[in-house]
Amino acid sequence: MFHSNTQQMIDYWRSKSGVSGLPVRADLDPTEFAKLAPQAFMLGREASGMYPVRLSGGLVSELHQRDLRGRNFLTLLDPLGRHEVQTALETGRRRPEPVVARIDALSDTATLELELLFAPIAGGPRSPERFLGLYQPISLVAALRDEPIRQLFVREVQGVGPANEETHRLRLATLDGRWVA
Repeated sequence: MFHSNTQQMIDYWRSKSGVSGLPVRADLDPTEFAKLAPQAFMLGREASGMYPVRLSGGLVSELHQRDLRGRNFLTLLDPLGRHEVQTALETGRRRPEPVVARIDALSDTATLELELLFAPIAGGPRSPERFLGLYQPISLVAALRDEPIRQLFVREVQGVGPANEETHRLRLATLDGRWVA
């Protein structure tokens, strides 16, 4: 289960997905998720591993206490988490489906728990080159005591969609002395 705001943004993304399964940037209207706009961000994709921040809402900039535009988003993550998120983003482009990361956002003296949503979108017809994102605090933002987030530590990355739902696995059994699946 995700936070209700995260689920709301996933539902919005799905409502815009159309027949191709991938929303086009021009079809997204921030006024349709105005309540969540301060938490929203948009990443570009220049190459695998290069995801510059294109736009960031007020809460995102406030939590980091700086403008993130132009910065490769992966540089905000811990070294081990970078690889995990990069793999999930590239997988999300191919499927296409959203990805949610559970994050510990660290300041100098405190930790804020976050859900980060990354939902692939197309800049033009069928070209997944951007990600619509959402910073959803799970713990109290006040815990940061006005200190900026210094680094994001990835605890878990989870795909959202039918490709990631638990599937029933084949089991071996015997039938008349033979192993069958």
